[in-house]
Amino acid sequence: MTRVSYRPLLSTKVTLAHGSGGRETEDIVLNLIVNLVPESLRSVPGGVGLEALDDGAAIPVPGGYMVFTVDSYTVNPPFFPGGNIGSLAASGTINDLLMMGARPVAALDAIVVEEGFEVSKLREITESLIKTLAENNVALIGGDFKVLPKGQLDKIVVTVAGIGFAKKLILDSNIKPGDKIIVTGPIAEHGALILALQQNLEPKDLVSDAKPLTDLMLPLIEEYGDYIHAARDPTRGGLAMALNDWAEATGTVIVIDEEKIPIREPVRAYTEMLGVDPLTLASEGVALLAVDASKAEEVLQRIHELGYKEARIIGEVKKAERHKGIVLLKSVTGGVRILEPPSGEIVPRIC
Repeated sequence: MTRVSYRPLLSTKVTLAHGSGGRETEDIVLNLIVNLVPESLRSVPGGVGLEALDDGAAIPVPGGYMVFTVDSYTVNPPFFPGGNIGSLAASGTINDLLMMGARPVAALDAIVVEEGFEVSKLREITESLIKTLAENNVALIGGDFKVLPKGQLDKIVVTVAGIGFAKKLILDSNIKPGDKIIVTGPIAEHGALILALQQNLEPKDLVSDAKPLTDLMLPLIEEYGDYIHAARDPTRGGLAMALNDWAEATGTVIVIDEEKIPIREPVRAYTEMLGVDPLTLASEGVALLAVDASKAEEVLQRIHELGYKEARIIGEVKKAERHKGIVLLKSVTGGVRILEPPSGEIVPRIC
């Protein structure tokens, strides 16, 4: 599989949209990073790297693969109902490893704060990060800390690199026609909350869903690893971007039933009020799975048994007859439309 291709840059200047996880982010990644790296150096022999643009990268070792991931977190506000930037960073790193089929083992962090940032708040953030890692048996083995003069950074940026081990990798490239698409819980929880907070609303009925999915994914990997063909946590760009990534990467058509997508009513109400499509908003405690049709119902039942009662089968992968690499959405009104990848500034500094 390869998603690497040359496309003319969409903009001559970096905008906030370039960090939102949609088309503009892909534009930067492909043109200013991937295409500048020689093909022979985009991965190590037998491993997975830039050519895949998956949730992480992998290097073969005896008995399996070492899996690596890294992400920077710049959420605004850094404290929110359900967590803070520290617990968010730890959860996101753990989940990226899990989506590759890896058991998280260790992490390193790099924290940059603005001069004048309150030490008590910094302590709360680091305590949350360390607590989240510890609860999932992930060691914090190193890191870095820096301070920038006031006005040169907005509050705080937390970067976490994760290391895990996988006996067998789960790769997006393994998606096949016939696979069923499962979402493990209500979507857009984190994105709707942060958007509401940025609009100076007081959303008493919204809480971030940010959490590690270790309790869900490790049993599924152990029991159904051969049947889970792809896994993704739909963070920046939401469900729409994740599904479009899959369709484009595999040259398939993914058909989704809008009515089956779990969205809590408070989330739906806030997104309608703010004029944002919930399918483009980040979920930080949800997994999107492509599962072999022969085991999809069984996997769904197991997900329910593991406590994720609102998990649903929301669609399937089909062989492309004419148009490849698109996502079709069956609307609640009975029509069908193309679900485009998100573009523009969806929600700034969301994760």
